[in-house]
Amino acid sequence: MKVIWIGVLSSMFFAVTFILNRTMELSGGSWLWSASLRYIFMVPFLIAIVAYRKGFAPMKKEMISKSAPLFIWSIVAFVLFYGPITFAAAYSPGWLLAGTWQLTIVAGVLLAPLFMITIKTVTGEKLIRQKIPAISLSISLIILAGVVLIQIPHAQSVELRTLLLGISPVLLAAFAYPLGNRKTMELLGGRLDTFQRVLAMTLMTLPVWTLVAIYAFLTVGPPSMSQVGQTFIVAVSSGVIATTLFFMATDRVRNDQGKLAAVEATQATQLIFVMLGEMLIIGIPLPGPIALLGIGIIIIGIGLHSFQTAIAKKRQMKSVINS
Repeated sequence: MKVIWIGVLSSMFFAVTFILNRTMELSGGSWLWSASLRYIFMVPFLIAIVAYRKGFAPMKKEMISKSAPLFIWSIVAFVLFYGPITFAAAYSPGWLLAGTWQLTIVAGVLLAPLFMITIKTVTGEKLIRQKIPAISLSISLIILAGVVLIQIPHAQSVELRTLLLGISPVLLAAFAYPLGNRKTMELLGGRLDTFQRVLAMTLMTLPVWTLVAIYAFLTVGPPSMSQVGQTFIVAVSSGVIATTLFFMATDRVRNDQGKLAAVEATQATQLIFVMLGEMLIIGIPLPGPIALLGIGIIIIGIGLHSFQTAIAKKRQMKSVINS
């Protein structure tokens, strides 16, 4: 249950991304600066946290010994996730991006067969391929149904250009984020804590973000002070707080595909936070009855995931006691 609430809390902070990225685009800011500055701003905060916790030595060791795969999966988790998200903000409102992003709930469940797990047998340890958790997939599809209901009232006003340039990049991001996150967890095997892992991944992608920033400067000029300020807020809220909380929750259940799916499903609450935020900041109208029904279904789905996680924990404890 605790990891579920951590996931919900992370989604609240992550909702800032969709709201402020949209306001920056509406005010003329380039997505190139929105993407690159977020990760550049994250570095000092993460360095300070890891330094305070005296975690540089093990992080450096892992970055050197696993440099190539860590670089690849960090690119997948951060660049192929956030680049498309910020690009799409130029063509779609925050609610549509947040709604499409919820496909990551199902994407995370479907990725299970790509990972192996070590089990103990009478003849020793054995690697087996993980299976798609049927119950978790069913609950995630219920949540996705709620997301669809929220989108229905707006569907008629969405143009083809919005679908292609505003939604397609988010589909890529929806699969890239859980894939990169899970692969780095598998690669590091719990040897780094959440702060060390996020910093290592951010440092690995920093050369890419630096090149993006240079390209932005040469093509669109320097960012406005308003965009710098808003990107700084996104970096702290979504980049540091939300990412750390989410990675912390997934780290705790990395060996259980069902619980991992439950944590990833909490990101559906982002849509609720984004809609509330845009109502307050941008002034979008109150959602209609169908959208409110969708929100209710999302909340029910999160509750079912929480219930499933609690039941699984009780069974695990009972199994340990009996053994």
